[in-house]
Amino acid sequence: MKIGRFKEEKSGIDNPGFFGIISKDGESVSKISEKDEIFKILEGFTPGVDFIYKISQLKILPPVLPSKIVAIGLNYKDHAVEMNKKLPEEPLIFLKPSSAVIGHLDYIEIPGISKRVDYESELAVVIGKRAKKVKRHEVSHYIIGYTCMNDVTARDLQTKDVQYSRAKGFDTFAPLGPFIETEVKDPGSLAIKGFLNGELKQKSSTSNLIFDISFLVEFISNVMTLLPGDIIATGTPSGIGPLNAGDKFEIEIENVGKLTNYVR
Repeated sequence: MKIGRFKEEKSGIDNPGFFGIISKDGESVSKISEKDEIFKILEGFTPGVDFIYKISQLKILPPVLPSKIVAIGLNYKDHAVEMNKKLPEEPLIFLKPSSAVIGHLDYIEIPGISKRVDYESELAVVIGKRAKKVKRHEVSHYIIGYTCMNDVTARDLQTKDVQYSRAKGFDTFAPLGPFIETEVKDPGSLAIKGFLNGELKQKSSTSNLIFDISFLVEFISNVMTLLPGDIIATGTPSGIGPLNAGDKFEIEIENVGKLTNYVR
């Protein structure tokens, strides 16, 4: 099942939108009648629907509004080689603010203070219920699905600050979507690709993760409580590079989806 958030194209800017289930042909959206019902899917609940739209009538919003994005640094073996760094002994975690989130087809904005802003293609885990001190074997009960995320980074500021908050926290620096895929059978073996203006720049597999998803959820939930809608961004493979105004960047993850954003 693919779940997304939408609003009618002509609705106001403050419209919070609604959750919907995307049809198998990708052409229509069934509006979920209760906004929080999507998180009950983990309990075997089938959401009720009360209206069907053509997807062409709707603006695609970020699929969730997370309270926080917990991102993982240096979590692909090939990226560690690229950055000439040793493999970490524990996950390097940092937070991106919810205010950085934008959706499919939205614009990444390059801040004037930075001279190099990079793309980072990542598989994002979507938490489906409150998770605190979760055991590894229980992790699947807390994940509602997966989506794509671009961990946009002001690389020069990251180097300057050492801390990641400013470099990764600008508005528009967390493109997310387009939808949540709830039926990924093996998140540990997914092809992940990043395309800059149609040219393949990143190509790897989640099988190259240093710390797998079960380990990450257990590790993070023993540090902080994860809430429904929270995101874990699992790290980027090798091939990172700069974005410039006028660019288009696309992230394609096998069995998950394709996220497209523009740059200005």
